[in-house]
Amino acid sequence: MNSHKMAQRMESVHSDIRGPIYVEAMKMRQRGIDVLRLNTGNPATFGFTMPDSIKNALYEGAQNAVAYCDPKGMPAARAAICQYHRAKSVEGLTDDDVFIGNGVSELVPFAMQTVVYIGDEVLVPSPSYSLWTNSVFLSDATPVFYTCDESSNWYPDIEDIRRKITPKTKAIVIINPNNPTGALYPRELLQQIVELAEEHDLTIFSDEIYDRLIFDEKEHIATAALTTKQLVITMNGLSKSHIICGFRVGWMIASGPRTLVESFKEGVFKLCSMRLCSNALGQSVIPAALEDNASTREMILPGGRIYEQSKATVEELSKIDGVSVVPNSAAFYVFPKIDKKRFHVESDKEFALGLLRAKNVLIVPGSGFDWPHNDHFRIVMLPQPEVLRQAVRDMGDYLRSRE
Repeated sequence: MNSHKMAQRMESVHSDIRGPIYVEAMKMRQRGIDVLRLNTGNPATFGFTMPDSIKNALYEGAQNAVAYCDPKGMPAARAAICQYHRAKSVEGLTDDDVFIGNGVSELVPFAMQTVVYIGDEVLVPSPSYSLWTNSVFLSDATPVFYTCDESSNWYPDIEDIRRKITPKTKAIVIINPNNPTGALYPRELLQQIVELAEEHDLTIFSDEIYDRLIFDEKEHIATAALTTKQLVITMNGLSKSHIICGFRVGWMIASGPRTLVESFKEGVFKLCSMRLCSNALGQSVIPAALEDNASTREMILPGGRIYEQSKATVEELSKIDGVSVVPNSAAFYVFPKIDKKRFHVESDKEFALGLLRAKNVLIVPGSGFDWPHNDHFRIVMLPQPEVLRQAVRDMGDYLRSRE
């Protein structure tokens, strides 16, 4: 019977965004309790709608999406993606360097399994989106966490990265803009990380899915624009910027030395071929979406929903004694810190479950993002501003009840 137990590689895989606390919230909803779900970045569930450009592209492209397409993706979609990244100063790209998948969630394991060997180490940020950590585990490699420093705008600690590089280190993951902190990294910091990767011959995985959701006219720097010496695998997609999470439209591009790019592509193509092709109907909207940035910008400018929701959340959190928060510069997440001694928090999961049961508000504990200190949680800032303000007030009430 032992041969039928869960495989050992699955023991460390976790997804607290939809973990046991989420399951409890769904049971509460089944009992008729209205739970405010601040656990997952799913804009359409909060009244966001896809742009008309997407709707029109769907209607016009439906017939072309009936058959299986190229395992790498539809030619017009790959051409549009290639042009998008060239415009961000990524050199040497061709349409053939683009792979389209059923969301980045499908492509990250493909990329990781192609690059890392059994027993390799992969540097992963802490806090980090668990997809990356899980993909390292599923590749029979070891995640090694480097610290993002809350006292420095949640920027990666370069010296901590340097200390954690060993002869087994194969790659480094950069999430910029970051999930769960909403931090946006400056060029100088990215250049330092790239120089470390060049010094130690590391593959770079750069998750840039939120590169169009940036506030205050700040600039997103593509990691791949900063080096031609290392293999860089860049991840991006339309789920958040164009409100089509359910379409599962994500992509990755390979850049860097041509011999490394070609070897990577050969391996990834095998995995893409195994699943035949990604959602062709979703792919059909990519060219139109990448031409239409107006709807995205409308959300992130002052007066836009995402901008105002973020502002409201941070303002309200700042009113709670014993809670601190670094304002986000991008995306729709913040990662507040609670005074765990003051509020008698020994387990961030116990805290999140208690908040859910007391106030019907669902959040994700910080440990779900590989943060080790039991003193943070993530809020998804997608409901309307007043809904978010009330939710944060409820959090404050619950915290005060624990003093």
